[in-house]
Amino acid sequence: MKNPHIKTELPGPKAREMLARDAAVVSPSYPRDYPFVMSHGRGAEIWDVDGNRFLDFAAGIAVCSTGHSHPKVVAAIKDAADRFLHISSDYWHEGQIRLGERMNELAPMKEPVMSFFAQSGTEAVEGALKLARYVTGRPRFIGFLGGFHGRTMGSLSFTSSKYTQQKGFFPTMPGVTHVPYPNNYRPLLAGEDQGQAVLRYLEEVLFTSNVPPSEVAAILIEPIQGEGGYLVPPDGFLAGLRALCDRHGILLIFDEVQSGIGRTGKMFASQHWDVAPDIMSLAKGLGSGLPIGMVVAKKSIMSKWTRGAHGNTYGGNPICCAAALATLELVSGGLCENAARVGAHFLRRLHELASRHDVIGQVRGKGLMVGMELVVDRASRKPARELCDALVTRAYHNGLILLSCGQSTVRFMPPLMISEADADEAVGIVEQSLREAQAGKH
Repeated sequence: MKNPHIKTELPGPKAREMLARDAAVVSPSYPRDYPFVMSHGRGAEIWDVDGNRFLDFAAGIAVCSTGHSHPKVVAAIKDAADRFLHISSDYWHEGQIRLGERMNELAPMKEPVMSFFAQSGTEAVEGALKLARYVTGRPRFIGFLGGFHGRTMGSLSFTSSKYTQQKGFFPTMPGVTHVPYPNNYRPLLAGEDQGQAVLRYLEEVLFTSNVPPSEVAAILIEPIQGEGGYLVPPDGFLAGLRALCDRHGILLIFDEVQSGIGRTGKMFASQHWDVAPDIMSLAKGLGSGLPIGMVVAKKSIMSKWTRGAHGNTYGGNPICCAAALATLELVSGGLCENAARVGAHFLRRLHELASRHDVIGQVRGKGLMVGMELVVDRASRKPARELCDALVTRAYHNGLILLSCGQSTVRFMPPLMISEADADEAVGIVEQSLREAQAGKH
């Protein structure tokens, strides 16, 4: 059934003209999938330059947490812009101080925290790595296969969700060892519980034969893995990792760039397992679309680096801090609970969809961070990469903006303010698009 909101053949004439202009002057390195050219958005709805309306279940890669152009966020931005646009981090201003206070009030580590301000997720990860190396004096790190932490050289050394992200850039930062991220659906190690298997591998194999634990500064992990497939770790794994770090004096860094700020139905994904890290990186949904990142660490750790050890020009920008403060107020004021409630409804609807289609191998997630893995069939669990790409493209033509992740997982990361009706509309479009993709309508 054709979506009445799609008025032109996609891409429309205005979009095609802008795509041609873009090709002449913009880097071809961006990993673009289909030709959506945005005009404007409100809430969970966005329109292209030809007047076609789409339901947005990508949210700028989980960035537009409060929806597109939330009035309270826009008002906060305008108010801040009327006063001043920038003051470097050599000085102080109310917005930056208040945002640091607000993060401390949220108690992500269950003890006092301090914050360093950045502009992006990759910069927040870089800051976390520098802090860990600085305070421990240790040279090594451990990351996880399938992880995505950014594209600058330090964070890129941990990124391993696709080899194309590292191809052509070797060598990156030395001293990083990767281990499997626990995935009970696709186990790599012996044992029914892959979380416990990975912990045993770290303790009994890696730390015995290859990496001296006394040289490891930190372990960096996404509490729920994003780009690698929207993988939810087995219960007990993060707590076991916390205990392992404590035994060896290793810092635990949680990359909550994608999973944080209410995305999973809690302010931070790690709170689902009541595990606190030593250091946390935040970005994406923190600013509702404005570029801001934060390194949040236990005060006992961050207070150890000294004047000039780390800094930047734009960190703590007053416009971005205003957007982040408004975002946190909205997320704490109901959007986090909405993500939990609507996310549970959405998961139920996707499980119903899976019962009708053998190519849906697994539906997983928490809150509004949900993945649907496509397979050739459930018996083989062989990833259906081409089907996944085709479904995402057909969804665009049917009026739904999606992205994929992992080998063949469709990921859903809509604004946290969506309704159950939005979720139902999305499921209907997904089913239609899946049927069309299976029929070869590409």
